[in-house]
Amino acid sequence: MHVPDGFIDAPVSLATGAVAAAAVAVSLRGARRELGGTAPADGLGGERTAPLAGLVAAFVFAVQMLNFPVAAGTSGHLLGGALAAILVGPFTGVLCISVVLLMQAVLFADGGLTALGVNITDMAVVTTLVAYGLFRLLLAVLPRRRSSVTAASFVAALVSVPAAACAFTLLYALGGTTDVPIGKVFTAMTGVHILIGIGEAVITALTVGAVLAVRPDLVYGARGLTAPLQLRTSPLRPGPDAAPAPDAAPAPAKPARSTRRFALAGLLTALALAGVGSYYASASPDGLEKVAHDKGIDSKTEEHAAKDSPLADYQVADITDGRISGGLAGVIGVGATLLVGTGVTWVVVRRRRDRAAAAENGTAATGTTA
Repeated sequence: MHVPDGFIDAPVSLATGAVAAAAVAVSLRGARRELGGTAPADGLGGERTAPLAGLVAAFVFAVQMLNFPVAAGTSGHLLGGALAAILVGPFTGVLCISVVLLMQAVLFADGGLTALGVNITDMAVVTTLVAYGLFRLLLAVLPRRRSSVTAASFVAALVSVPAAACAFTLLYALGGTTDVPIGKVFTAMTGVHILIGIGEAVITALTVGAVLAVRPDLVYGARGLTAPLQLRTSPLRPGPDAAPAPDAAPAPAKPARSTRRFALAGLLTALALAGVGSYYASASPDGLEKVAHDKGIDSKTEEHAAKDSPLADYQVADITDGRISGGLAGVIGVGATLLVGTGVTWVVVRRRRDRAAAAENGTAATGTTA
């Protein structure tokens, strides 16, 4: 659903650019809590999310290269807002998808540069807000089980895609550059994106379920799902309220589980999907491209400013073998997205730590003066 330059006029593009900038600014503040917070009582620490946020962005980039067929002559791909929000939190999710869209526009000429605000508003903000809001609502009424997280992920992802299609239709009604009846645009966009939403839901639920199976502590949306461990006592052992023996040594703290192995597995998966799996992706136009062509929306499409990029159209310039060229472009894209996404999240965490340290020093100084 990457909107190219020329679909939406300049005033609406500027307005959505302002909305996108505001959303990213708010998300930077919100992500400080998601990425740099202290561990809650159930042991699901916020800081463990930080090194994984860049990985989530890289994974979304990789999976977006895997277009899947949804109808005759039409394909779809993951938008990723629901997946990112559930794995690393809604504010961090907006940042992850925004980084993906930026990398795609600048490096691969996918999605217009003047339409970047439109794409961030539609594909990052709308999908994340709709998906995570519905996800939390479903968890509030479903049993407190891991299977409920997976089921809620499926429904949230399914709904987020036609919601994004409706948002595009609204933006097109406000600033479309061609004279196409808005009713036809709405019907065509929602119809095909409901089908794409099914694919989005399957990918999201499978991914969330897989992470839950091996590291449930790393799923932001599952925090607080598991009750703290309760120790039962027997008549032969002192109860929890009994005073410890004078010589009893305190139990050693359980070390935090390392995320390195999990992160490495995720990175290798993303590289394999982008470097090898993308070759087998559907070559049919995606939902927006198909609707735009059929309805004449694309008649005023403008040439991309980055059309001469050495990675334009997900091909490495001067490499004639399509499989090698596309696979190498995918690997480069995963690496670039990982670096930028990780850099953004570490800046957020560092600023959180600096502010916390400054506040602590101020408190200590006040106490000393008193």
